[in-house]
Amino acid sequence: MSENIAKAGRHVNQSEGLIFEKSSPGKRGMELPPLDVPAVDAAKALGAEYVREGVEGFPEVSEIEVVRHFTRISTWNYAIDYGMYPLGSCTMKYNPRVNEFVARLEGIATEHPYQPVELSQGCLRVLKTLENILAEVTGMDAVTLQPAAGAQGELTGLLLIRAYLESKGNPRKKVLIPDSAHGTNPATAVIAGYAVENIKSDANGEIDAARLVETVNEDVAALMVTNPNTLGIFEQNISEIAEILHARGALLYMDGANMNALAGIARPGDFGVDVMHLNLHKTFSTPHGGGGPGAGPVAVKKILEPFLPTPVVVEKDGKFALDHNRPKTIGRVKAFYGNFGVLVRALAYALAYGPGMRQASEDAVLNANYIRKALEDVYELPYKLPCMHEVVFSDARQKKNGVNTMDIAKRLIDYGFHPYTTAFPLIVPGALMIEPTESECKEECDQFIDAMRSIAEEAATNPELVKTAPHTTRVGRLDEVTAARKPILRWKPGQ
Repeated sequence: MSENIAKAGRHVNQSEGLIFEKSSPGKRGMELPPLDVPAVDAAKALGAEYVREGVEGFPEVSEIEVVRHFTRISTWNYAIDYGMYPLGSCTMKYNPRVNEFVARLEGIATEHPYQPVELSQGCLRVLKTLENILAEVTGMDAVTLQPAAGAQGELTGLLLIRAYLESKGNPRKKVLIPDSAHGTNPATAVIAGYAVENIKSDANGEIDAARLVETVNEDVAALMVTNPNTLGIFEQNISEIAEILHARGALLYMDGANMNALAGIARPGDFGVDVMHLNLHKTFSTPHGGGGPGAGPVAVKKILEPFLPTPVVVEKDGKFALDHNRPKTIGRVKAFYGNFGVLVRALAYALAYGPGMRQASEDAVLNANYIRKALEDVYELPYKLPCMHEVVFSDARQKKNGVNTMDIAKRLIDYGFHPYTTAFPLIVPGALMIEPTESECKEECDQFIDAMRSIAEEAATNPELVKTAPHTTRVGRLDEVTAARKPILRWKPGQ
């Protein structure tokens, strides 16, 4: 490792076994006080079939063993509090502490979404305020906060398109998806009942408007475009693309995964988008799901508003209510009106920034271009148009020495950084997809640049060092193929 890399150094962290392996019969981490009420025979009270004698294999450990176990393991983790996540397309930005503070306020954290409406006026005001802000940021007419994730937001958007086209007498048959679109789009279209037709990008990495004219016909329901696309490039012909679709009765869906490059700068509704989803964890700094909960609000133009999922938050004379009387609705897409705690965090972020949201977007774009300029002489840049919030290199130069994008990513771990996104987008063979977000200061970006330049030098002078990385981690390079095909998901004694 080059001596000028300041990010990472040797650090001793303790070995730690499984908590099951520490277990001894009779150990306790707590003591309950004596019963001050008569003891009840659980088997008689509940029925013997509903009572379990114990939990098989449950670890019996002391309090200090529990504390040390999880503290030691925590030192192995990588987190946004530890360093940057250069994962392109994921927008792994910092989650401000004020968001968490607001979400824990009494009267917010203690409220339950199934309370009667008259007791939930504050909660409903929170939801309506966030809807209004998202509508303004996107340039759309109405918003639903119900979808629980970006992918569910995509599905909701296409179901809205289908419902609208059915109301016109023909739902149509297919959805067009560029090869530079977000990866979940094709699956969403199929689940919504459409066939998928791929649209190839031109030499600049953009949608070819001339070719699109020849492709859009009476069978096309919509085009799903990611803008900026997964190459980090803004689709400069987006208004023309919208006109082509609208002229033939089709709609324009925008995947809002990359809205962190546009928020406060450009509004999709103003350049012809009919419906879009927003990943609140990407643009509005809510925690990434990790299995949930999440939020993927959908913003629509007025023609799609009647079809929004029920219920819809409405306001009249300063009072809020949930409107279930929506004859054209596509129905619910989630049990209640969104994941409230996540939505509160997004509102806190939006109100804290206000018009300053534009500065956040500009900083995200600046950081990406700063990294691009600093690395473009050592990594191949397949598309030359200016990038927005992320930059996509390829491993073409390093492959001459047998080093690929995965090798470089593994070696980056030795330098103290989480790897970038590898091998995506598929339009770029051996892609290195890098997105620093606005969270990172110049010092962090410079350290990342130094690490990537050092790895490029190693790939040229000592490729075996890169191909066998990582070298400083607790676990070496894994057999990823076997791990994917034969995963061991549960530990059992003797494994």
